[in-house]
Amino acid sequence: MILGIETSCDETAAAVLDADATVLSNVIASQTAHEDFGGIVPEIASREHVKHLPPVLDRALAEAGATLDDLTGIAVTAGPGLVGALLVGVTTAKGLALARNLPFLGVNHLEGHALSPFLEDASLSPPAVVLVASGGHTLLVHVRALEDLEVVGRTRDDAAGEAFDKVSVLLGRGYPGGAVIEELASDGDPAAFDFPRSWLEPGSLDFSFSGIKTAVRVLLDREPSLKESPRAFDVAASFQAAVVEVLVEKTLRAADALGAPVVSVAGGVAANGELRRAFEEACRERRFRLVVPRTEYCGDNAAMIGWAGKLRLDRGETSDYGLDADPNLPLATVANKAPRRKKRGR
Repeated sequence: MILGIETSCDETAAAVLDADATVLSNVIASQTAHEDFGGIVPEIASREHVKHLPPVLDRALAEAGATLDDLTGIAVTAGPGLVGALLVGVTTAKGLALARNLPFLGVNHLEGHALSPFLEDASLSPPAVVLVASGGHTLLVHVRALEDLEVVGRTRDDAAGEAFDKVSVLLGRGYPGGAVIEELASDGDPAAFDFPRSWLEPGSLDFSFSGIKTAVRVLLDREPSLKESPRAFDVAASFQAAVVEVLVEKTLRAADALGAPVVSVAGGVAANGELRRAFEEACRERRFRLVVPRTEYCGDNAAMIGWAGKLRLDRGETSDYGLDADPNLPLATVANKAPRRKKRGR
């Protein structure tokens, strides 16, 4: 059994996977202490992880019907993310590995997201283009093989989820904003305001969301009454439509260019119903297979970390006790530069 641990931002999570990569438990404790601040406060996030991780680990093991003695390895998010938050998970994983003489591995958080579509669907195989869209990241990943990932596009400024959060705050609806904007947009007119779509230079697969965020702020500064219902519904719907259009079109352009028959979207923004609907329609029209993880695997979770870690552990990779948290860990073919080991007979 593999224990996965995720503490990169404001979700404290642990999961247990069996030898066949079946998820036996996936426990997530969401932090609510940041709502009054309009965003994540790193120091608070770290303290909340320290408080929540032990009971989350206990619950994950209990739900899996397992104990620490049943574990054969540990996978933990080593980056990217908030360095203090990451350290809580990394230190815990190293302590457990040392105490139980277990192999452990530092996993790239973005690799977990990029591989999450392959966790549930046994019929799914690379190549695929995966859009990873969350509050901290927006990037396009070409999954050529489960061990061969290439970033082909990324945001040059704000992440898509970050833009949702900021627009929610601009509308006076607070933080976090993803679910809030989606709910407001459900009663609004997506054509009410012509917010900019940033396509960048011809052929670019990169993203930019700072311009649309600024456009919303300028509009609301000019007409503060738009913050009130029902006009706020139209602002939210028009904003959401612009972001969704760019995310879908850029992803399908990448799949076209790379000849990938499968398209997927992961990360917290993948839980957005309008984004899912738009992907379904576009993929049906353009004959791509669409695979979207269940909602609980879209946001930050430990099942995806356990899955990505298990793949690497099965290939004979481990980390040593010098592993450190890396807030800027890049996604690459071998993201964490882990030393290789010989497989143990089990």
